[in-house]
Amino acid sequence: MVAKSTKKTAVEEPASKSAKRPAKVAKKTTAKAAAPRKAIAKASEPLSASQRIDQMIANVGDWRGERLAEIRKLIHEVDPEVVEEWKWMGTPVWSHQGMYALANAHKDKVKLTFFHGARLTDAGKLFNAGLDGGKWRAIDFREDDRIDKPALKALLREAVAYNTTHAVPKSRGSRA
Repeated sequence: MVAKSTKKTAVEEPASKSAKRPAKVAKKTTAKAAAPRKAIAKASEPLSASQRIDQMIANVGDWRGERLAEIRKLIHEVDPEVVEEWKWMGTPVWSHQGMYALANAHKDKVKLTFFHGARLTDAGKLFNAGLDGGKWRAIDFREDDRIDKPALKALLREAVAYNTTHAVPKSRGSRA
């Protein structure tokens, strides 16, 4: 009778279930270990900020990419010593002794923001966004808007001059 009662106890039943579990776990572990690992392609060197901006303009594609490229070209014409940076997980920034402008493509516009826009005279009256802010000012370009190139160049020159004549915070480096 003792042998009969030990066969039907709850101790034996979990022992048989636990005996099955390690076999299943072992099969899964073996299958994962046997599967070939996928190689992760790494570039020999990370992309520069300029290369990331090129890539962003290409990826945006439509009129917004064209507008970003046009703005960038004007910045380089006005400021040949400009430093292009890539900040905040995907924002092109232009610096000259400190950051002076950034640009982003949005769903229905391209926004060009000036870090010290409130301090600039904006003779061409280009600023149309952030007008209540104490520091930043922006220009929102819509699809049908044309860039007033002479006025934008004058504003960019003024922003560079502001940075070179005032103690503005220097950039802490761009994210690679």
